[in-house]
Parts: sequence; C-alpha cells; structure tokens
Amino acid sequence: MLPPPPGWGPPPPQPSPEDDIATGVFRAHWMIVPLRVLAVTLVFVALVGPILVMFGFLWVLFVALAVVFGAFAYALPSWWFGTFGLRRDHLVVHGGLFLRSSREIPLSRLQAVDVVQPLLMQVFKMAELRIELAGGDGSAIRLRCLPRRLAERMRVAVLAHAAGLPGRSPEASEWPFYRLPFPLLLGALTFRVPVLVSFILLLMLLTAFVVFLEPGVLGAAVPLALGLLRYYWGPLVRYTDFYASLSSDGLRLRYGMFQRRMQTVPPGRVQAVRIVEPLLWRGLGVARVEATVAGYAGARQGDSADLLPVAPRNKAFTLVNEVFPGSEAAMVPLVTNREWSASAAGVDERLFVSVRGLFCRVTEIVPVERMQTLRLSAGPIARLRGRATVDVDTPPGPVSARAADREAGEGRRFLDALVEYGRRARVPSAGTERWATRATLHADPARREAATGENTAQEATPSVDTPEE
Repeated sequence: MLPPPPGWGPPPPQPSPEDDIATGVFRAHWMIVPLRVLAVTLVFVALVGPILVMFGFLWVLFVALAVVFGAFAYALPSWWFGTFGLRRDHLVVHGGLFLRSSREIPLSRLQAVDVVQPLLMQVFKMAELRIELAGGDGSAIRLRCLPRRLAERMRVAVLAHAAGLPGRSPEASEWPFYRLPFPLLLGALTFRVPVLVSFILLLMLLTAFVVFLEPGVLGAAVPLALGLLRYYWGPLVRYTDFYASLSSDGLRLRYGMFQRRMQTVPPGRVQAVRIVEPLLWRGLGVARVEATVAGYAGARQGDSADLLPVAPRNKAFTLVNEVFPGSEAAMVPLVTNREWSASAAGVDERLFVSVRGLFCRVTEIVPVERMQTLRLSAGPIARLRGRATVDVDTPPGPVSARAADREAGEGRRFLDALVEYGRRARVPSAGTERWATRATLHADPARREAATGENTAQEATPSVDTPEE
C-alpha cells in the first residue's frame, strides 16, 4: 500500500489560545479560592469566636457559616476576573472585583524574575512569580498561587521578551557554576565571631541557671537564643541546596529548604558587588558575594543581595568577572592609604575597587559605566589635614564604595580618572534592556554608529557630573 502524499490527512492539533504562553489569558490556580476562604474563616474564629461563645455555640456556627459563604462569594469572582497575559512585549495584569484595575507593564523595564515556592505551595505544586521592575518598591509584580509549570513557562517568556526575542523562544541553556556543599555552609555559619560569642554566652547562662537555679538568667538567654535562630538557623535553612549557574539570560540561583526559590538576574542588572571576608573565614579561604541589583527595593534588596552566600575566594572573583564581562577585578592596581594600611582603592578602564576593614575585610567593586554620582568631600578637620574622600554612588543596596581619607591631590586624581573612564565606558545604545539583540553593539563600531545615529569617532560630553570641592 502506497504511503499517503505529504499534507494528506487531518491537520495536526493546534494549541488553543489559552495554552499559548505568548497570547493566552491565564489565572491563578483554583486552589487559591478555598485557601482564601479558609484563611478568612480561621481569622474570624480566632478573633471574634471567643466573643460569640458567650451567646452559645450555635451563634458561632451560624456566623462562621455566613463568613464562609461571604468569603466564597467574594473569592470566586475575584479569582475569575484576576487574569494576566503577554501582549507583544508588555505584561497585562487585570484584577479587582468592585474596583477594577488594569496594569500594562513594558518588559524592557524588567530587572529580575524570581519563582518562589513556600512549603505549602510545594505540597499543592504551586509557585509565585515575582517580576521586579525599574521604578521602586511599588512597581514589582507578584503573581501568586500559579501552577508551577505555568510559572516556569511565564518566566521563560518574560525573559525572552525582555531580551528582545519572541515570547515562544525556548529556555536558554545554562552552564553549572557553583554548588554550595552543606558542610561548608554549616562550618562557615558557625565560624563567625558573633555566632561563636553568642553561643558561648548562651551556654554560660544555661550553666548558671542549672547550677544556681536562678531563673533571672533566662531573661538574658532568650534574646541570645532568638539571635542565634535569626543569624544561624535562618541562613542555614535559606541557603541549603544552593546552586548557581550561568546562561545567556543572566545569573540563575536556586536555593532554599522550606521555601524553594529560583532567582534570575538578567545581564547588566547588577550595579555593584562586594566581597565580604570575616576574620575567621579568611583562614578557611572563603568569602560571601553580595550585590546591588537594580529593581530590588526595601526588604527585597536585602533578601536578594547574596549572589554567593559562601564560596572559595577565587570562585567569588570569578563570579564578579562573569557578572561584569571583560573585567578582571583581581588585577585592578590598588593604592594603599598611607595613614590607614587596611584601606586601599584602585581604578582601571572598567572597574573601581575599594578595600577596607581590618577584622572584616570588604572589597567593593563598581563598574565605571554604572556609577551614578561622584563626590569629592572634605570636612573641616580633613581640610586641615589635607585629606579628602571620594564617594562612588550607586543605587540603594549593600555596596557603598569609596576611597576614604586620601591625600587631597590623590583624591582629585581618583576623581578625574573615574570621570574619564566613565565617559569612555558609557554607550547610549547599549543599555541593559533587550540584551540579546544588543550584544554585538560593543564589538562592532559600524553597527553601533548605525544604531545610535552618531559618529563614534567623535568624543561626547562627559556623562558623569564632576562635583566641585
């Protein structure tokens, strides 16, 4: 029997618009309705139930049923009308029941994308998609209680749109960079001076309570125990099973024991980095890498600052070179402060690096094209001593780079070098948005000139303001 000719037979099934991640309309998981009803009912019974018990249990039962039906009548249509979807390179989010709202967010402003799974959501195979945007604390988008597969597909589509690619583009492949061994995490959290001192004091107080039967010592033991829970148990649970990988979409971080989190930082969103080496960690040869990430604000900046919670020192500098392509942070020449040997600073064509701290050494690294403001300051006493400080301002975050207490002439030379390097490094067309379609602008001057409409051979006006003394 001859095979059927090409194109013969029924057409292949086409995905419905609801299944197409680039054009479909989506809602949260239906389990959000009973969860909301349950939460409202429990709060009502806990707060108002003891008051209604005085009138009898039937009153509590009737009023609780009324609250259940009322909460269901509100939660069901609120879930139904709460939709979201992608429209070209915009994310459109509709919400509200009585007061309808519609938000249309250009994905070119995207700063970071996180998929978060608390313990309860892991049980029901749900996740929360957090989209951080440029514009402050109130601009973030949080899509709660999504099916896990939908959250992961939406993350891939959002990153593709932000990179200037079609929303149906497959997920970019990744390359493993670093997996944090659990014994190293446990030992690094233990070998910190505040943790060791707090643990020794707690043991002394508990011993005094057992020997002298003095209950007053428990008043000092409770704050110490709470501090250990926050600064030891909290990071231990948070960064268990930490894994970092690199991709064309940026840096991907996965971590968490009870709350799994997948954090994606696209290229160019890291504004500054600092490498922290506490006193006892230096003997182990490990460090912590923290970053100022554009888009994170308030408490979210602190929650998302750690790029590597614990890693070998050479691995930390390798990550800095990956985050800032074309740089070599360890090779920047440093000038030591003549009056304070623990302080040093240096600058080259790509990076400004400052080192400070005697017991806890902190290395702060800022790309010259990410500098926002440069300040040369000197107080009355510093002017009498002929000293000055150069501050390199970046967006709010853990990094605060400066060349502190320098000779006035040396500080002025630092400032002039930073202004010149910053002017050369800034390219108007090579912004952080649509990084996949702009990756070759730096390497091809002809394309850069055609994209910007400018003659790249001519020198532009410095884009960094030079403050006066």
